[in-house]
Amino acid sequence: MRVQLARVDAVLVQAVIAAALSFAHLHDIAMAAGQDGWKAWAYPISVDLLLVAAWRRLRSGEAKAAGWCWFVIALAASLGANVATAGLLDLGDVPAWLRILVAGWPAVAFLGGTLLAHSTPTTANTGAEHGKDIEDHDQADDAEPSREEPSAQPVAIEAPPERPAMPVPAALVEHARKVAAEHHTRTGTPIDTPTLRARLGVPAPMAEAIASHLTPTGS
Repeated sequence: MRVQLARVDAVLVQAVIAAALSFAHLHDIAMAAGQDGWKAWAYPISVDLLLVAAWRRLRSGEAKAAGWCWFVIALAASLGANVATAGLLDLGDVPAWLRILVAGWPAVAFLGGTLLAHSTPTTANTGAEHGKDIEDHDQADDAEPSREEPSAQPVAIEAPPERPAMPVPAALVEHARKVAAEHHTRTGTPIDTPTLRARLGVPAPMAEAIASHLTPTGS
C-alpha cells in the first residue's frame, strides 16, 4: 500500500513540476510579445484548458477528428513556447510573426473551445441511440394494454383432433379457463393447444386433455 501511494505521489509531483514550467514559459512568451499584466498570466491558462478539453473529447470517443485537431494546436502552442524559451529566441526582440500569433491566440482558443463543447456525437452513437429509441417504442407498444372491449361471446379454443382420456384436476381446469379467457380478451382469438401448454407449463398430452375440457359442448 505504501509503495502504491509513493508511486502516485511521485507522478503528481512530476505533473505539478511540468505544469509549472510550461506555465512559466508560456507566460514569458506572452510578456515578450507585448501582452503584459494579467493578460500574460491568462495565456498559459487558455492553452492548458484547450489541451485538456481536446484530450477529454478524445477520451469520450466522440468527434475524434476535432479532438485531435485542437489537441495538436494546443500542444504545438505549449511545446513551441517551451522550446522558444530555451535560448533559441531573443525575448528582447521578438519577431513580428510571433507577436501576431500571440495576439491572435484568444480567438483561436475561443473557437476551439466552442467547437469542442458543442460538437455533435458521432454517427455510430447517433445510430445506436436511434435504434434504442425504436426498441423502447416497440416495447412500450407491446406493453400497452388492449383497448378493445371484451367480447360477449363465450370463450372458445381450437378443438383438439381427439379427446384424450387423461384425468385432469378440477383446479387445473379452472386455472386453464382463466388463462384462456385472458388470452381471448387480449388477442380476440381463441387460445390454441400449444399456447395453452406454454402458458401452463404442462406436457403435451396434459395440455390436450385440458383443452378438451375447455372446448364448448357441440364444437
